[in-house]
Amino acid sequence: MQERKNYKSSPEIQEPIKPLEKRALNFLVNEYLLKNNYKLSSITFSDENDDQDFELWDDVGLNIPKPPDLLQLYRNCGNHVISSKGVVDIAVGVEIEDLQPPCTINQDSFPKEQVQQTALIEELEYQISLLNSEKQSLADQMKNLQSEIEFLKNNHLMSTLTVLESAKHALDQVPQTVPVGNGQYVEITGSDTVSRTTHQENCATSLVSNTTADSECPSTETQSPHYTNIRHQTTLSKEPVQFDKSNRKLAPAFHQALLSFCRMSADSRLGSEVSRIADSEESVMLMLGRCLPHIVPNVLLAKRERMVAHLCQELIPLILCTACLHPESKERDQLLHILFNLIKRPDDEQRQMILTGCVAFARHVGPTRVEAELLPQCWEQINHKYPERRLLVAESCGALAPYLPKEIRSSLVLSMLQQMLTEDKADMVREAVVKSLGIIMGYIDDTDKYVQGFELMILALGDPSERVISAVHQVFIPAFAAWSTELNNLQSHLIPTLLERIEKLLRDGEHGLDEHKLHMYLSALQSLTPPLFAVVLQNAPFTSKAKLHGEVPLIEVTRFPRPASPLQDVAVIIGSREQLAVLLQLYDYQLEHEGTTGWESLLWVVNQLLPQLIETVGRINVTSTTCVHEFSRFFWRLCRTFGKIFTNTKVKPQFQEILRLSEENVDASAGNGILTKATVPIYATGVLTCYNQDEDRKLLVGFLEDVMTTLSLSHAPLDSLKAAFVELGANPAYHELLLTVLWYGVVHTSALVRCTAARMFELLVKGVNETLVAQRVVPALITLSSDPEISVRIATIPAFGTIMETVTQRELLERVKMQLASFLEDPQYQDQHSLHMEIIKTFGRVGPNAEPRFRDEFVLPHLHKLALSNNMQTVESKRLDIATQLFESYSALACCFISEELMINHFLPGLRCLRNDMEHLSPEHEVILSSMIKECEQKVENKNSQEPQGSMSIAASLVSEDTKTKFLNKMGQLTTSGAMLANVFQRKK
Repeated sequence: MQERKNYKSSPEIQEPIKPLEKRALNFLVNEYLLKNNYKLSSITFSDENDDQDFELWDDVGLNIPKPPDLLQLYRNCGNHVISSKGVVDIAVGVEIEDLQPPCTINQDSFPKEQVQQTALIEELEYQISLLNSEKQSLADQMKNLQSEIEFLKNNHLMSTLTVLESAKHALDQVPQTVPVGNGQYVEITGSDTVSRTTHQENCATSLVSNTTADSECPSTETQSPHYTNIRHQTTLSKEPVQFDKSNRKLAPAFHQALLSFCRMSADSRLGSEVSRIADSEESVMLMLGRCLPHIVPNVLLAKRERMVAHLCQELIPLILCTACLHPESKERDQLLHILFNLIKRPDDEQRQMILTGCVAFARHVGPTRVEAELLPQCWEQINHKYPERRLLVAESCGALAPYLPKEIRSSLVLSMLQQMLTEDKADMVREAVVKSLGIIMGYIDDTDKYVQGFELMILALGDPSERVISAVHQVFIPAFAAWSTELNNLQSHLIPTLLERIEKLLRDGEHGLDEHKLHMYLSALQSLTPPLFAVVLQNAPFTSKAKLHGEVPLIEVTRFPRPASPLQDVAVIIGSREQLAVLLQLYDYQLEHEGTTGWESLLWVVNQLLPQLIETVGRINVTSTTCVHEFSRFFWRLCRTFGKIFTNTKVKPQFQEILRLSEENVDASAGNGILTKATVPIYATGVLTCYNQDEDRKLLVGFLEDVMTTLSLSHAPLDSLKAAFVELGANPAYHELLLTVLWYGVVHTSALVRCTAARMFELLVKGVNETLVAQRVVPALITLSSDPEISVRIATIPAFGTIMETVTQRELLERVKMQLASFLEDPQYQDQHSLHMEIIKTFGRVGPNAEPRFRDEFVLPHLHKLALSNNMQTVESKRLDIATQLFESYSALACCFISEELMINHFLPGLRCLRNDMEHLSPEHEVILSSMIKECEQKVENKNSQEPQGSMSIAASLVSEDTKTKFLNKMGQLTTSGAMLANVFQRKK
């Protein structure tokens, strides 16, 4: 007992547990639970320590063998002898101060600052060791390079050229470059590949010519059977590795841009090391000489997880080299398993390193071993609990695509990626899946998989994540379009199928359009526009004349819309910018001078695609801002891609034929139906804005003026014109142009056109800066407010109200207030029922958002006057109209901050006048008004009996919960505007 008591009071036991000690004990406890069938406890314990992998002892971080299990430790604890601190095991994570010899100094006497300094010194020593290792490695590399330079100088020139030619032939079998994340392309082999290959070829030549043992390559007779086996495989590996040749005809620039989405890393010392596979005994020794100096210091210092991760990266070249050269397939599988499980949650840099190594491995061993050895490792981790591991699988499928058998590429790998796209919950994994699918589409040549590829495109487009959809447009759609082009399906299936889906969507969406799906299909059509134009160029009558000779014409920087990715760049699809420049020159000449006879690919666009698109546009609901915007953007990109001559000679005439804007057709109602459709805003904003020269702007101005005139004179709805103004008004560059169009309406001889211009100002005011409002808008409205026709003057009221709502300039607001006051106080307007209706409606719309002073001094007093005068209205229908409109305005203003004085002098009296009207005209409204008045009076009384509450709004607490409930219950019975009433108690100021 005494011994145990002393043992418990030992200072070593009382010390806080250290992180590595905790991880080691966790591992042993979990092992004990599993061995003794405490499986549920084990699962719970693992979940509570999810930062630790209980399958690998190495994950603990102690570079010592795994200790005995807990039972063995318990049985041996009686023989435990406490050692002095004179001897410790550095590998168990003890601190430096623990290494002091036994003496009378107590550990607790060390101040806290000294402990912190010790930790800092340890960290600095670790950094110094890394830098020294790096320095030594660079020095070794310099020596190696110098010796290799000398070696090359001493060899015969013709021998070197022969070896280089054979190496080039071997590398021509597979893609020669791998891309890195920044879009640049680097060679997968290292800087000393040529010299190493030369040396290997010389070795092989020596073996063939039966040279003596003095040759640089050792004789196989003197080697052990095991080494002979390795050497035999090494010799075989020198033969060019044969990969399945694809029947695809991608331009080299497009192929390279596609591979740029593989995330590789070969621009560092370690990346360069990983990208080289040692294939002879000398190169193995050289690799070990380069790598071990970086590994050994990390082994000694591997006490933190960061150091362990760095050490794991340093091991990648050794694992790959051994996996390539080892004769036993079981051992190779184990090594590759270690590679994929080396780092529990690999970050971007670590995944790039592993991918680079996998590609180097694949290029070295060929497609058969890639299928048999690498793919199973990917399959095992497809459902791993960590998304970083699944991300590694998704990226591996794309990176290994060029090196797989084509049957596996279009079956197993495609199925793996489809499963991950459908089931994986991590956005970053699905994004990588989509990019890998795009790379697969660049190699696949099994035509039976075309339909599956189309379905995958639609599935990916419907993904809820923006980053996944972005990857679809950047990689998948361009790659799939390239394959579709080779199969002659782009114009016969891919684009027509998307158009059919859009038409079906519009047919089924008469009572509620799925705007998300519309955006999905239209964005896909946008991404297909560059490959469609490339098809037109590559199948033109002049294609055979497009030869690069002499000075190549320049392409304007703004000739094409900015592509979403290099794969949507027409120059990349064609093959080069120079080739595209020559084709564009011939294209413009052909369109302008020689026509389109026999040009089937362009005739399909002109005679089938454009008419179908224009017909589809005519079925869009013109009031849907989203639909108008999506189609406008699509037509804009289509016209910019196909060029100005095509737009002027092929697109505009088809729209103009449909729209028929001539003056003589004003009275022909059948000919004006199209002017009320979405065709008008889409033609104006999607086609006429493509180019910005003076003649283009004049054409746009003329079109809008003609539409405004035609719609006004034929008494047609103005929705199409409003949609065009809203879409154009979103861009400040068109504000001056729109004001020019409206000024044309202001000075027009027809009162109908002037009335339309006045109403259109309301749409424009909110987006125009205050300078333009002061200089162009207000003068035009003042002019219209004195128009001989009363309908024109009334039409200016909403625009004046919007100015009061949005403008802050005091002088401008005073001018507008004076004009509105003249409408209300001038005797000539005393009996103008329509004018009063428009003013009350405007007050209710802009009052809650207008300047408080304007609301308090102008809106509320005049509403009171209008309510009072309405009590004396003798025509019951007019009285009900005004009362109903007043009810809506008061309901909107009830949630504003209103002072006690205004409440007593104007708001309450106005409500009482309104109640008098509603008693006879609408009892439902009268009940609600009575509740509002009662609550208002109660709040005023309460406020007078309480202390002042600062700027507390009476109206803010005007309507109690009971009143709100009554009001909302009655709303279903009212005949007034539901849109206004629905927000009565939500609007605040």
